[in-house]
Amino acid sequence: MQTYYDNWNKLKQIINYYKKPLFCNQREIWWCSIGMNIGTEVYGKNELFERPVIILKVYNKETALILPITSKEKLGKYYFKIRFGFTNSFAVLSQSRTINTRRLSRKIGRLPKSDFRILLNNYSNSLQNETPL
Repeated sequence: MQTYYDNWNKLKQIINYYKKPLFCNQREIWWCSIGMNIGTEVYGKNELFERPVIILKVYNKETALILPITSKEKLGKYYFKIRFGFTNSFAVLSQSRTINTRRLSRKIGRLPKSDFRILLNNYSNSLQNETPL
């Protein structure tokens, strides 16, 4: 396992120092170098530690809020089923994160506006406090 973290650390340095930020738009689906993370945090696969993500919001040319996507069927209020291409996938609503757009590598597609509106509504609902403070 240590080798994976070592490899991710080397790749992260390359991404940080040598890669330029990529321009992205809300609703787009991209391959993103998420990295090796801790515990139950979603992590990337392959030698680039990548995973598909949906761009929820673009703050500026270098910063975006994303949701990771998994191909494994997941049910519950913290998952949102999406279809792009010929496959069903699931956005992981509980694992949103802000990234630098240098992590993005290849655009896969774009979610239709109607699906994106429902996704945003479900994401917003997942953030609501269920118990009174």
